Amino acid sequence: MVKAVRPVVGVRMTEFSNEEQRILEFLRESVAGGERYFRAKNIAKHLGLSSKQVGSRLPRLAEKSEDVDIEKWGRARSTTWKVSPS
Repeated sequence: MVKAVRPVVGVRMTEFSNEEQRILEFLRESVAGGERYFRAKNIAKHLGLSSKQVGSRLPRLAEKSEDVDIEKWGRARSTTWKVSPS
């Protein structure tokens, strides 16, 4: 299922690819619902992307996103990302 993507608050749309916009939208909605910790594979599963597609974009989104704070949190078998509202 493909959802419509809302503009990212505070950042021009052209600064993000379609996949990055979809990831940010998913993170915003999930954080609004109370979730805080994510793995790329779980985000990818929800969005129909690969773990590699998501994992390679999260560091860039952590630097550029103004509406959610994305922080590399832990590394066990895979990296966990802590996401909170800005």
